[in-house]
Amino acid sequence: MNAPPKQTMDMYGPSLAGAKVLVVDDEPGMRHFLTKTLEARVKRVEAVGSPAQATKALDEAQYDLVILDNLMPGGTGLDWLTEQKRRGLFADAIMITAYADLETAIAALRAGVSDFVLKPFRANQILSAVARTLDRKYLQRDNVLLRRELSSGQGHGKLLGNSEPMEDVRAMLARLAPLPTPVLFTGASGTGKEMAARHLHDLSDRADAPFVPVNCATIQPDRFAEELFGVVEGDERLKPGLLLLADGGTLLLDEIAQMPDTVQAALLRVLEDKKVRPVGAEREIPLNVRFLFATNDDIEASVEAGRFRADLYHRIHVVKIHMPALKDRMDDIVELAAYFMDRLSASLAMPSLELDAETLLKLRRYDWPGNVRELRNLIERSVILGDFPDAFSGAGSVTGTQAIENLDLVVQRHILRMLDLCGGNRAEAARRLGVSRKTIDRKMQAWSE
Repeated sequence: MNAPPKQTMDMYGPSLAGAKVLVVDDEPGMRHFLTKTLEARVKRVEAVGSPAQATKALDEAQYDLVILDNLMPGGTGLDWLTEQKRRGLFADAIMITAYADLETAIAALRAGVSDFVLKPFRANQILSAVARTLDRKYLQRDNVLLRRELSSGQGHGKLLGNSEPMEDVRAMLARLAPLPTPVLFTGASGTGKEMAARHLHDLSDRADAPFVPVNCATIQPDRFAEELFGVVEGDERLKPGLLLLADGGTLLLDEIAQMPDTVQAALLRVLEDKKVRPVGAEREIPLNVRFLFATNDDIEASVEAGRFRADLYHRIHVVKIHMPALKDRMDDIVELAAYFMDRLSASLAMPSLELDAETLLKLRRYDWPGNVRELRNLIERSVILGDFPDAFSGAGSVTGTQAIENLDLVVQRHILRMLDLCGGNRAEAARRLGVSRKTIDRKMQAWSE
Protein backbone atom coordinates (compact mmCIF):
# COMPACT_ATOMS: atom_id res chain seq x y z
CA MET A 1 0.00 0.00 0.00
CA ASN A 2 1.39 3.39 -0.98
CA ALA A 3 2.04 5.96 1.74
CA PRO A 4 -0.51 8.79 1.83
CA PRO A 5 0.49 12.15 0.40
CA LYS A 6 2.78 14.22 2.62
CA GLN A 7 0.18 16.92 3.14
CA THR A 8 -2.33 14.29 4.38
CA MET A 9 0.18 13.00 6.93
CA ASP A 10 1.05 16.50 8.14
CA MET A 11 -2.52 17.55 8.93
CA TYR A 12 -2.51 15.27 11.97
CA GLY A 13 0.61 16.86 13.42
CA PRO A 14 4.11 15.58 14.18
CA SER A 15 3.13 13.64 17.29
CA LEU A 16 2.22 10.52 15.31
CA ALA A 17 5.63 10.09 13.68
CA GLY A 18 7.47 8.69 16.69
CA ALA A 19 4.53 6.88 18.30
CA LYS A 20 4.21 3.16 19.02
CA VAL A 21 0.61 1.94 18.90
CA LEU A 22 -0.99 -1.31 20.06
CA VAL A 23 -4.32 -2.29 18.48
CA VAL A 24 -6.51 -4.75 20.43
CA ASP A 25 -9.59 -6.03 18.55
CA ASP A 26 -10.96 -9.53 17.97
CA GLU A 27 -12.18 -8.67 14.43
CA PRO A 28 -9.47 -9.37 11.80
CA GLY A 29 -10.99 -6.82 9.43
CA MET A 30 -10.80 -4.03 12.01
CA ARG A 31 -7.22 -4.96 12.93
CA HIS A 32 -6.27 -4.85 9.24
CA PHE A 33 -8.02 -1.49 8.70
CA LEU A 34 -6.36 0.14 11.70
CA THR A 35 -2.95 -1.27 10.82
CA LYS A 36 -3.13 0.04 7.25
CA THR A 37 -4.43 3.40 8.44
CA LEU A 38 -1.65 3.86 11.00
CA GLU A 39 1.44 2.09 9.70
CA ALA A 40 2.50 4.86 7.29
CA ARG A 41 2.10 7.52 9.96
CA VAL A 42 3.47 6.06 13.20
CA LYS A 43 6.79 4.55 14.15
CA ARG A 44 5.34 1.14 14.95
CA VAL A 45 1.91 -0.50 15.05
CA GLU A 46 1.18 -3.94 16.52
CA ALA A 47 -2.25 -5.58 16.24
CA VAL A 48 -3.49 -8.44 18.47
CA GLY A 49 -6.82 -10.21 18.74
CA SER A 50 -7.40 -10.70 22.46
CA PRO A 51 -6.74 -9.16 25.89
CA ALA A 52 -4.35 -12.02 26.71
CA GLN A 53 -2.26 -11.29 23.63
CA ALA A 54 -2.32 -7.61 24.46
CA THR A 55 -0.99 -8.29 27.95
CA LYS A 56 1.89 -10.28 26.47
CA ALA A 57 2.63 -7.47 24.01
CA LEU A 58 2.84 -4.91 26.85
CA ASP A 59 5.18 -7.18 28.78
CA GLU A 60 7.54 -7.32 25.81
CA ALA A 61 7.52 -3.77 24.43
CA GLN A 62 6.65 -0.17 25.25
CA TYR A 63 3.67 1.54 23.61
CA ASP A 64 2.51 5.13 23.69
CA LEU A 65 -1.10 4.34 22.83
CA VAL A 66 -3.52 1.41 22.96
CA ILE A 67 -6.55 1.39 20.62
CA LEU A 68 -8.94 -0.98 22.34
CA ASP A 69 -12.23 -2.66 21.44
CA ASN A 70 -14.56 -3.10 24.39
CA LEU A 71 -16.55 -6.28 23.71
CA MET A 72 -14.20 -9.20 23.02
CA PRO A 73 -14.18 -12.92 23.81
CA GLY A 74 -12.50 -13.50 27.15
CA GLY A 75 -13.53 -10.20 28.77
CA THR A 76 -14.25 -6.56 28.08
CA GLY A 77 -11.66 -4.05 27.06
CA LEU A 78 -12.52 -1.90 30.09
CA ASP A 79 -11.90 -4.77 32.52
CA TRP A 80 -8.59 -5.49 30.82
CA LEU A 81 -7.60 -1.81 30.90
CA THR A 82 -8.41 -1.55 34.61
CA GLU A 83 -6.24 -4.58 35.31
CA GLN A 84 -3.35 -3.16 33.26
CA LYS A 85 -3.57 0.13 35.13
CA ARG A 86 -3.13 -1.79 38.36
CA ARG A 87 -0.16 -3.71 37.00
CA GLY A 88 1.46 -0.60 35.54
CA LEU A 89 0.49 0.89 32.17
CA PHE A 90 2.32 3.82 30.62
CA ALA A 91 0.26 3.96 27.41
CA ASP A 92 -2.83 6.11 26.91
CA ALA A 93 -5.98 4.39 25.61
CA ILE A 94 -8.65 5.03 22.98
CA MET A 95 -11.83 2.94 23.23
CA ILE A 96 -13.57 1.86 20.00
CA THR A 97 -17.01 0.27 20.26
CA ALA A 98 -20.27 -0.21 18.38
CA TYR A 99 -22.26 -0.15 21.63
CA ALA A 100 -22.24 3.22 23.33
CA ASP A 101 -24.36 4.19 26.30
CA LEU A 102 -23.93 6.56 29.20
CA GLU A 103 -22.94 3.80 31.61
CA THR A 104 -20.18 2.56 29.30
CA ALA A 105 -18.93 6.10 28.70
CA ILE A 106 -18.72 6.79 32.44
CA ALA A 107 -16.95 3.47 33.06
CA ALA A 108 -14.47 4.30 30.28
CA LEU A 109 -13.63 7.65 31.83
CA ARG A 110 -13.14 6.03 35.23
CA ALA A 111 -10.83 3.47 33.67
CA GLY A 112 -8.70 6.27 32.27
CA VAL A 113 -9.74 6.12 28.60
CA SER A 114 -8.48 9.23 26.82
CA ASP A 115 -10.92 9.19 23.90
CA PHE A 116 -14.00 7.33 22.71
CA VAL A 117 -14.69 6.48 19.03
CA LEU A 118 -17.91 4.87 17.84
CA LYS A 119 -17.96 2.14 15.19
CA PRO A 120 -18.24 2.40 12.28
CA PHE A 121 -15.74 5.20 11.78
CA ARG A 122 -13.64 6.58 8.94
CA ALA A 123 -9.87 6.71 8.82
CA ASN A 124 -9.77 10.46 9.46
CA GLN A 125 -11.87 10.04 12.63
CA ILE A 126 -9.50 7.54 14.26
CA LEU A 127 -6.45 9.51 13.09
CA SER A 128 -7.83 12.67 14.65
CA ALA A 129 -8.47 10.82 17.92
CA VAL A 130 -4.95 9.38 17.87
CA ALA A 131 -3.42 12.81 17.19
CA ARG A 132 -5.44 14.45 19.99
CA THR A 133 -4.48 11.76 22.49
CA LEU A 134 -0.78 11.80 21.62
CA ASP A 135 -0.65 15.60 21.58
CA ARG A 136 -2.16 15.66 25.07
CA LYS A 137 0.18 12.92 26.30
CA TYR A 138 3.31 14.64 24.99
CA LEU A 139 2.14 18.05 26.21
CA GLN A 140 1.71 16.70 29.73
CA ARG A 141 5.18 15.13 29.55
CA ASP A 142 6.76 18.33 28.23
CA ASN A 143 5.04 20.41 30.92
CA VAL A 144 6.44 18.18 33.66
CA LEU A 145 9.95 18.41 32.20
CA LEU A 146 9.67 22.16 31.66
CA ARG A 147 8.58 22.72 35.27
CA ARG A 148 11.58 20.72 36.46
CA GLU A 149 13.91 22.74 34.27
CA LEU A 150 12.48 26.07 35.41
CA SER A 151 12.63 25.07 39.07
CA SER A 152 16.26 24.01 38.70
CA GLY A 153 17.20 27.41 37.26
CA GLN A 154 19.22 25.74 34.51
CA GLY A 155 18.83 26.77 30.88
CA HIS A 156 19.82 24.76 27.86
CA GLY A 157 23.00 26.65 27.08
CA LYS A 158 25.48 25.71 24.38
CA LEU A 159 28.72 23.77 24.25
CA LEU A 160 31.03 26.62 23.29
CA GLY A 161 34.73 26.87 22.62
CA ASN A 162 37.19 25.99 19.87
CA SER A 163 40.26 25.35 22.00
CA GLU A 164 42.14 22.10 21.48
CA PRO A 165 40.69 20.41 24.61
CA MET A 166 37.16 21.27 23.50
CA GLU A 167 37.79 20.10 19.95
CA ASP A 168 38.90 16.75 21.43
CA VAL A 169 35.66 16.59 23.43
CA ARG A 170 33.57 17.40 20.36
CA ALA A 171 35.32 14.75 18.29
CA MET A 172 34.58 12.10 20.93
CA LEU A 173 30.94 13.19 21.22
CA ALA A 174 30.51 12.95 17.45
CA ARG A 175 32.00 9.46 17.50
CA LEU A 176 29.67 8.32 20.29
CA ALA A 177 26.48 10.00 19.04
CA PRO A 178 25.15 7.14 16.86
CA LEU A 179 25.91 4.48 19.49
CA PRO A 180 23.77 3.32 22.46
CA THR A 181 26.85 3.16 24.70
CA PRO A 182 26.59 4.68 28.20
CA VAL A 183 28.93 7.63 28.73
CA LEU A 184 30.36 8.90 32.02
CA PHE A 185 31.22 12.62 32.10
CA THR A 186 33.74 13.67 34.73
CA GLY A 187 35.22 17.02 35.65
CA ALA A 188 35.01 19.76 38.23
CA SER A 189 31.78 21.60 38.95
CA GLY A 190 30.98 24.20 36.32
CA THR A 191 32.97 22.63 33.47
CA GLY A 192 29.92 21.97 31.30
CA LYS A 193 29.20 18.27 31.80
CA GLU A 194 25.47 18.73 31.23
CA MET A 195 26.12 20.89 28.15
CA ALA A 196 28.31 18.14 26.71
CA ALA A 197 25.67 15.51 27.46
CA ARG A 198 22.99 17.63 25.79
CA HIS A 199 25.29 18.15 22.78
CA LEU A 200 25.69 14.37 22.50
CA HIS A 201 21.91 13.95 22.61
CA ASP A 202 21.43 16.60 19.92
CA LEU A 203 23.89 14.80 17.63
CA SER A 204 22.13 11.46 18.03
CA ASP A 205 19.07 9.99 16.33
CA ARG A 206 17.20 10.70 19.58
CA ALA A 207 17.42 14.48 19.15
CA ASP A 208 13.65 14.86 18.63
CA ALA A 209 12.90 12.93 21.85
CA PRO A 210 13.30 14.26 25.42
CA PHE A 211 16.63 15.02 27.06
CA VAL A 212 16.05 14.63 30.79
CA PRO A 213 18.79 15.79 33.21
CA VAL A 214 18.48 14.54 36.80
CA ASN A 215 20.63 15.91 39.61
CA CYS A 216 20.86 13.01 42.06
CA ALA A 217 22.09 15.31 44.83
CA THR A 218 18.85 17.33 44.87
CA ILE A 219 16.34 14.49 45.29
CA GLN A 220 15.31 13.46 48.79
CA PRO A 221 16.52 9.87 49.44
CA ASP A 222 13.06 8.66 50.48
CA ARG A 223 11.58 10.07 47.23
CA PHE A 224 14.29 8.85 44.89
CA ALA A 225 12.68 5.60 43.76
CA GLU A 226 9.32 7.25 42.98
CA GLU A 227 10.97 10.18 41.19
CA LEU A 228 13.14 7.93 39.04
CA PHE A 229 11.00 4.83 38.51
CA GLY A 230 7.47 6.21 38.94
CA VAL A 231 4.65 5.01 41.19
CA VAL A 232 1.21 3.48 40.85
CA GLU A 233 -0.91 5.76 43.02
CA GLY A 234 -3.95 4.98 45.13
CA ASP A 235 -6.37 5.34 42.23
CA GLU A 236 -4.30 2.77 40.31
CA ARG A 237 -3.02 5.39 37.90
CA LEU A 238 0.63 5.41 36.98
CA LYS A 239 2.56 8.56 37.80
CA PRO A 240 5.51 8.12 35.46
CA GLY A 241 9.01 8.61 36.80
CA LEU A 242 11.83 10.35 35.01
CA LEU A 243 12.92 7.14 33.30
CA LEU A 244 9.55 6.79 31.58
CA LEU A 245 9.38 10.50 30.77
CA ALA A 246 12.72 10.08 28.98
CA ASP A 247 11.49 7.07 26.98
CA GLY A 248 12.81 7.23 23.43
CA GLY A 249 15.32 9.91 24.42
CA THR A 250 18.27 10.45 26.75
CA LEU A 251 18.52 10.45 30.55
CA LEU A 252 21.45 12.16 32.26
CA LEU A 253 22.04 11.15 35.86
CA ASP A 254 24.22 13.95 37.20
CA GLU A 255 26.04 13.66 40.53
CA ILE A 256 25.61 9.89 40.17
CA ALA A 257 27.93 9.28 43.13
CA GLN A 258 25.25 10.86 45.37
CA MET A 259 22.63 8.24 44.48
CA PRO A 260 21.32 6.44 47.60
CA ASP A 261 22.53 2.89 48.17
CA THR A 262 18.97 1.56 48.12
CA VAL A 263 18.43 2.84 44.56
CA GLN A 264 21.78 1.78 43.10
CA ALA A 265 20.81 -1.91 42.90
CA ALA A 266 17.50 -1.06 41.22
CA LEU A 267 19.26 1.16 38.68
CA LEU A 268 21.74 -1.62 37.90
CA ARG A 269 18.83 -3.91 37.09
CA VAL A 270 17.28 -1.28 34.84
CA LEU A 271 20.55 -0.93 32.95
CA GLU A 272 20.86 -4.67 32.51
CA ASP A 273 17.23 -5.55 31.69
CA LYS A 274 16.14 -2.33 29.91
CA LYS A 275 12.93 -2.44 31.97
CA VAL A 276 11.63 -0.36 34.87
CA ARG A 277 9.19 -1.39 37.60
CA PRO A 278 7.35 1.62 39.09
CA VAL A 279 6.80 1.55 42.84
CA GLY A 280 3.63 -0.41 43.56
CA ALA A 281 3.42 -1.89 40.04
CA GLU A 282 3.47 -5.57 39.11
CA ARG A 283 4.76 -5.08 35.56
CA GLU A 284 8.29 -4.26 34.47
CA ILE A 285 7.75 -1.75 31.69
CA PRO A 286 10.13 -2.05 28.71
CA LEU A 287 12.34 1.00 28.34
CA ASN A 288 14.13 2.66 25.43
CA VAL A 289 16.53 5.21 26.92
CA ARG A 290 20.12 6.28 26.27
CA PHE A 291 21.87 6.58 29.65
CA LEU A 292 24.47 9.23 30.38
CA PHE A 293 26.12 9.84 33.74
CA ALA A 294 28.12 12.68 35.28
CA THR A 295 30.04 13.33 38.47
CA ASN A 296 32.48 15.85 39.91
CA ASP A 297 33.41 13.43 42.69
CA ASP A 298 36.23 10.92 42.72
CA ILE A 299 33.87 8.05 41.97
CA GLU A 300 36.67 5.48 42.08
CA ALA A 301 37.37 6.53 45.68
CA SER A 302 33.66 6.15 46.45
CA VAL A 303 33.80 2.60 45.11
CA GLU A 304 36.88 1.84 47.20
CA ALA A 305 35.16 3.24 50.30
CA GLY A 306 32.03 1.17 49.66
CA ARG A 307 29.77 4.19 49.08
CA PHE A 308 29.13 3.29 45.45
CA ARG A 309 28.50 -0.20 44.10
CA ALA A 310 31.44 -1.59 42.16
CA ASP A 311 29.17 -3.53 39.77
CA LEU A 312 27.18 -0.38 38.97
CA TYR A 313 30.39 1.61 38.46
CA HIS A 314 31.69 -0.91 35.95
CA ARG A 315 28.32 -0.88 34.18
CA ILE A 316 28.31 2.90 33.70
CA HIS A 317 32.06 3.29 33.11
CA VAL A 318 32.15 2.13 29.49
CA VAL A 319 33.40 5.39 27.96
CA LYS A 320 34.58 8.34 30.06
CA ILE A 321 34.81 11.93 28.83
CA HIS A 322 36.68 14.30 31.12
CA MET A 323 35.57 17.92 30.78
CA PRO A 324 38.57 20.29 30.96
CA ALA A 325 38.73 23.05 33.55
CA LEU A 326 38.37 26.56 32.16
CA LYS A 327 41.98 27.35 33.05
CA ASP A 328 42.99 24.56 30.66
CA ARG A 329 40.96 26.02 27.77
CA MET A 330 41.67 29.72 28.21
CA ASP A 331 41.53 30.28 24.45
CA ASP A 332 37.74 30.02 24.86
CA ILE A 333 37.41 32.80 27.45
CA VAL A 334 36.69 35.61 25.01
CA GLU A 335 34.06 33.64 23.08
CA LEU A 336 32.36 32.57 26.30
CA ALA A 337 32.37 36.08 27.76
CA ALA A 338 30.87 37.57 24.58
CA TYR A 339 28.19 34.86 24.42
CA PHE A 340 27.17 35.28 28.07
CA MET A 341 27.11 39.06 27.72
CA ASP A 342 24.71 38.91 24.75
CA ARG A 343 22.52 36.21 26.24
CA LEU A 344 22.26 37.56 29.79
CA SER A 345 21.71 41.18 28.86
CA ALA A 346 18.86 40.06 26.59
CA SER A 347 17.28 37.76 29.20
CA LEU A 348 17.58 40.41 31.93
CA ALA A 349 16.40 43.18 29.56
CA MET A 350 19.36 45.29 30.67
CA PRO A 351 22.10 47.04 28.67
CA SER A 352 25.15 44.94 27.87
CA LEU A 353 28.61 46.11 28.96
CA GLU A 354 31.45 46.87 26.60
CA LEU A 355 34.12 44.18 26.55
CA ASP A 356 37.20 46.36 26.09
CA ALA A 357 40.70 45.06 25.48
CA GLU A 358 41.82 45.55 29.09
CA THR A 359 38.84 43.68 30.55
CA LEU A 360 39.30 40.81 28.11
CA LEU A 361 42.97 40.60 29.08
CA LYS A 362 42.07 40.43 32.77
CA LEU A 363 39.46 37.76 32.10
CA ARG A 364 42.05 35.80 30.15
CA ARG A 365 44.65 35.90 32.91
CA TYR A 366 42.36 34.85 35.79
CA ASP A 367 42.42 31.15 36.81
CA TRP A 368 38.60 30.65 37.19
CA PRO A 369 38.44 28.05 39.98
CA GLY A 370 34.64 27.97 39.50
CA ASN A 371 35.11 27.29 35.78
CA VAL A 372 32.52 28.32 33.17
CA ARG A 373 29.81 28.74 35.79
CA GLU A 374 31.94 31.31 37.64
CA LEU A 375 32.47 33.25 34.40
CA ARG A 376 28.76 33.22 33.65
CA ASN A 377 27.93 34.42 37.15
CA LEU A 378 30.49 37.22 36.89
CA ILE A 379 28.96 38.44 33.62
CA GLU A 380 25.42 38.27 35.05
CA ARG A 381 26.39 40.15 38.20
CA SER A 382 28.22 42.78 36.14
CA VAL A 383 25.22 43.33 33.85
CA ILE A 384 22.93 43.75 36.87
CA LEU A 385 25.29 46.23 38.60
CA GLY A 386 26.15 48.06 35.38
CA ASP A 387 29.91 47.59 35.69
CA PHE A 388 32.61 44.95 36.11
CA PRO A 389 34.25 44.42 39.51
CA ASP A 390 37.50 46.33 39.99
CA ALA A 391 39.55 43.19 39.36
CA PHE A 392 38.13 42.96 35.84
CA SER A 393 37.18 46.52 34.91
CA GLY A 394 39.10 48.14 32.09
CA ALA A 395 39.53 51.49 30.46
CA GLY A 396 40.75 50.29 27.09
CA SER A 397 39.76 52.38 24.08
CA VAL A 398 39.41 49.28 21.89
CA THR A 399 36.04 47.63 22.48
CA GLY A 400 33.48 45.29 20.97
CA THR A 401 34.33 43.18 17.94
CA GLN A 402 37.66 44.93 17.47
CA ALA A 403 38.74 44.03 21.01
CA ILE A 404 37.62 40.44 20.54
CA GLU A 405 38.99 39.73 17.08
CA ASN A 406 42.04 42.00 16.68
CA LEU A 407 44.96 39.67 16.01
CA ASP A 408 47.52 41.66 18.03
CA LEU A 409 45.21 41.64 21.05
CA VAL A 410 44.55 37.91 20.65
CA VAL A 411 48.32 37.29 20.59
CA GLN A 412 48.84 39.55 23.61
CA ARG A 413 46.25 37.70 25.68
CA HIS A 414 47.75 34.35 24.72
CA ILE A 415 51.38 35.27 25.46
CA LEU A 416 50.61 36.97 28.78
CA ARG A 417 48.55 33.98 29.90
CA MET A 418 51.47 31.67 29.06
CA LEU A 419 53.84 33.91 31.02
CA ASP A 420 51.47 33.66 33.98
CA LEU A 421 51.58 29.87 33.75
CA CYS A 422 55.39 29.96 33.60
CA GLY A 423 55.73 32.30 36.57
CA GLY A 424 57.05 35.11 34.35
CA ASN A 425 59.86 32.97 32.88
CA ARG A 426 60.13 34.29 29.34
CA ALA A 427 62.45 31.55 28.12
CA GLU A 428 60.07 28.81 29.26
CA ALA A 429 57.06 30.67 27.84
CA ALA A 430 58.85 31.00 24.50
CA ARG A 431 59.66 27.27 24.52
CA ARG A 432 56.03 26.33 25.17
CA LEU A 433 54.78 28.73 22.53
CA GLY A 434 57.30 27.53 19.96
CA VAL A 435 58.81 30.97 19.38
CA SER A 436 62.14 32.58 20.20
CA ARG A 437 62.89 34.40 23.44
CA LYS A 438 63.55 37.51 21.36
CA THR A 439 59.99 37.40 20.05
CA ILE A 440 58.66 37.47 23.60
CA ASP A 441 60.99 40.32 24.56
CA ARG A 442 60.00 42.32 21.49
CA LYS A 443 56.29 41.87 22.15
CA MET A 444 56.61 42.81 25.82
CA GLN A 445 58.55 45.96 24.91
CA ALA A 446 55.87 46.99 22.42
CA TRP A 447 53.08 46.47 24.92
CA SER A 448 54.81 48.52 27.59
CA GLU A 449 55.21 51.57 25.35
